[in-house]
Amino acid sequence: MNKKELKEFCASLGLKCVGIAGVGPYDTLEKIIKHRLSNGHTTGMEEPILEKRINPKLTMENAKSIIVCAFPYYVEDDRDSNLSKYCRGKDYHIITKEFLQKICNYLEKSIKGFEYKIFVDNGPLVDRHLAQISGVGYFGINNNIITDEYGSYVFIGYIINNYEFYPDEPLPKTCINCGECVKYCPANALLGNYEMNPKRCISYLTQKKETLSDEEKESIRNNGKVFGCDVCQDVCPHNKNISKTEIEGFMKDLIYNLEYETISLMSNKEFKRTYGERAFSWRGKNLIKRNLEIVNDLEQS
Repeated sequence: MNKKELKEFCASLGLKCVGIAGVGPYDTLEKIIKHRLSNGHTTGMEEPILEKRINPKLTMENAKSIIVCAFPYYVEDDRDSNLSKYCRGKDYHIITKEFLQKICNYLEKSIKGFEYKIFVDNGPLVDRHLAQISGVGYFGINNNIITDEYGSYVFIGYIINNYEFYPDEPLPKTCINCGECVKYCPANALLGNYEMNPKRCISYLTQKKETLSDEEKESIRNNGKVFGCDVCQDVCPHNKNISKTEIEGFMKDLIYNLEYETISLMSNKEFKRTYGERAFSWRGKNLIKRNLEIVNDLEQS
């Protein structure tokens, strides 16, 4: 089995953005993480043990390479929505893991003793770093990974495995540094030097369970989204004239708006039963209800 065969199989599944990352340790990333920690630019949602974020072999001892895939989710639609684009369809964790499992099933048939671990947004490694070093995409000032065909509207999944696929090289490209994302970021979370303060990011604030400050509530209210934020991607020139997704789960049964009257009358079980396969449901009904109250200015004094 070689890398070319692997990528051809991925392409047959409709996955065009696939690369191979080495297994580190990632010394450059370690410096970046320590810098973020010293500035307080973390949310607490990150893997708490730094060594696990930079050394894949602490997750899988016999790891020899990492297969990195980008999954496009952009669906062109300009209707008003109080949900970020990434969570209007079926939960991306479910969809992307199905694709990654198909890749692993294929490799198991071709590689004797093939072992692997699949992660989508739930692993210890920094998926955007993996996407960058594997040549899947390059960093934007808005801290998103940008791909040539799909812009930054992609999810990233990876497979740590015990087969030594030869690593790819990072792309010889960079963000055009236009500054539009910095200029229009609703809460001034982007610092303009490829760094950000994630605690100010509205996407994080809409998922934050702790008590929100008046300033944080105002940021959410002004943005109008009850989950997520799209501004830094919507204004990005790299996202103009991009290809739309062909992944069925991201194209069908889309939800564009959640209504306060509907959510507030639901029990927690009803909410989970109705929205359990949607990415916005993972923080629970009460958080969505809180955000709807903020956006609709329905908070009780």
